Amino acid sequence: MIISASRRTDIPAFYAEWFLNRVRAGYVLTRNPFNPGQVRRVSLARPDVDVFVFWTRNAEPLMPRLAELDALGYPYIFLYTITGYPRALEKSVPNAHKAIQTFRALSAALGPGRVVWRYDPVLVCNLVDVAEHKRLFAKIAAGLEGATERVIVSFADFYKKTARNLKAVPGLETVDVVERKDALHDLAGFMAETAGAHGMTVQSCAEDVDLDRLGIGHGKCIDDALLNGVFGLSLGLGKDKNQRKACGCVESVDIGAYNTCLHGCVYCYATENKTLAAKNAALHDPASPFQVGRPGPRARTTNPCCCDGRQAASFSRLSYTRLRPSDLAR
Repeated sequence: MIISASRRTDIPAFYAEWFLNRVRAGYVLTRNPFNPGQVRRVSLARPDVDVFVFWTRNAEPLMPRLAELDALGYPYIFLYTITGYPRALEKSVPNAHKAIQTFRALSAALGPGRVVWRYDPVLVCNLVDVAEHKRLFAKIAAGLEGATERVIVSFADFYKKTARNLKAVPGLETVDVVERKDALHDLAGFMAETAGAHGMTVQSCAEDVDLDRLGIGHGKCIDDALLNGVFGLSLGLGKDKNQRKACGCVESVDIGAYNTCLHGCVYCYATENKTLAAKNAALHDPASPFQVGRPGPRARTTNPCCCDGRQAASFSRLSYTRLRPSDLAR
């Protein structure tokens, strides 16, 4: 079983202590985002976990704790997002210079094959036009040379809540670059050429558009071939049916909670708004089996459902059950 930690929030940045507590306990409890009364108990025992996949914009809080994971024999990789956008779009993320320093320190400890750079989402707007994306991408790629072998790019999706949050940014004007083929091909070609010059391959994430001829193939963020190669595993997993059709990721179990990330990225699909995220984060107890709240009929996240319709349909296929209090305590 691959444990995703997490598409829904930044566990390394904000919930590292809780994560290690759950590893020590051997399990975690997650709520169905569309029915908080349905709870899933996920084993984190070493025999049940093939690999942890960490998604983060700041690995620093988790890094001192990685030695414990190593001692327990858990394989893990990082999907590490660095974009360098202005504060109007990313209020609280580490700046690009600091993020590159942390990324390189992590790569020095783990090896470049275990830390993948994500330049995601590619949001084209009046604050970050195509020329500025080229400048940022080139700057970050140069800073990460030798520290990673792969960069994953994804072009912004304008979900209803995302469009609402972007609209609230004063003076912001966005462009769906996928609909502007000349600009898309110009930027994608530049990214492929620049990444190659710095020793990286480029893959796209959950994109219908074909960029193969420009040097960007369809990729997988959670990639069984990568995991097999890095750790000598023999994973033969199928596509994760709980993700979008264009997503190539293989099956995994996500242990994070929506509406709990405090980075303040206005384009984020996993956070309804910063106020809600702060309210939920205030309910966090590092000793709880849940990321938010504690077991019991009153322990619920505030408005945990924040996904679009396609994600809602996906969650209906997950295996949840209504647990008894005795189950939660085991």
